[in-house]
Amino acid sequence: MSLQRLLNIDVPIVQAPMAGVQNWELALAVSDSGALGSIPCGMLSPDQIVSEIVEFRKHSSRPFNLNFFCHDMPTVEQQALDRWSACLQPYYNELGLVPNSTNAATRLPFSHEIADLIEPYAPAVISFHFGLPEPELLNRVKGWGSTILSSATTVAEGLWLEEQGVEAVIAQGAEAGGHRGMFLSSDLSTQVGTFALVSQLSECLSVPVIAAGGIATAKDVKAALALGAEAVQVGTSFLLCDEAKTSSIHKQALMDSDATTAVTNIFSGRPARGIRNRVMQELGDMVEEAPVFPFATSAIAPLRAAAESQGKDDFTPLWVGQNRNGCKAESASQLIKELQEGI
Repeated sequence: MSLQRLLNIDVPIVQAPMAGVQNWELALAVSDSGALGSIPCGMLSPDQIVSEIVEFRKHSSRPFNLNFFCHDMPTVEQQALDRWSACLQPYYNELGLVPNSTNAATRLPFSHEIADLIEPYAPAVISFHFGLPEPELLNRVKGWGSTILSSATTVAEGLWLEEQGVEAVIAQGAEAGGHRGMFLSSDLSTQVGTFALVSQLSECLSVPVIAAGGIATAKDVKAALALGAEAVQVGTSFLLCDEAKTSSIHKQALMDSDATTAVTNIFSGRPARGIRNRVMQELGDMVEEAPVFPFATSAIAPLRAAAESQGKDDFTPLWVGQNRNGCKAESASQLIKELQEGI
């Protein structure tokens, strides 16, 4: 079965789920344009996830994708949190803040509790990041008739996902913005570019491949499809769209032609690509003291809030891919039309 038929879409474009800069409104605009809109759920409570589904369905019967993290929740020692607080202490002193000693996690994995609440809605498409949930939970979701997608950053991950019954693999190249979907290895040297990964995965997998990372314009779409992808996933180009919720600070950084990106673990404890800002430049992009995902966030969140209140992005995760050529202020439907020229 072709991917378009599998996903029940007219246009082989998936809008990348982007937590923190969008809600159901962007997903709605994309899905109503014939592509697949996505709602990021990794930072939402179960009740908030249901609210997003209800709001979308008030306005459209088109299919959409719910995206979840499925990482294992680790335990974190207080000593690790204290090391991280000590690393950030000079910034707390500068801003007149008291370090946050809690270890609250803001990114929780997909669970049976979430499944209990969304099962009545039988979502058409569910995608996972960081692998897949445990087999019992995965089989439960499949039982609803939901199409399952997941991200692979290497050939080995793609093969593993296919073996677990995923119906399409998202080939996330090194150029992609946000968190790396890697799950079989934590070695960043395993990461390759999108086109190399798509070419390899399309040769060895029997399920469809979706190209993700650096896909910003119609030319990029055309190139990805020529290499064997059946669809593309686009994120960065939507950041300035009318329906996105990208903050003014984030938008300003996006429009800075001199801004560069790097993969960092500072903001969550897990590698993710964003625009290099003050804290990345001063501490280094990958910091040994950052506690395991998702516990790095708690200590840096107060710094972010204080700096943003002064109009500064010093501690803000400015997630973005390497290719910003498609970023412009326009409607999501117009962007879909432009990307379609490469199909």
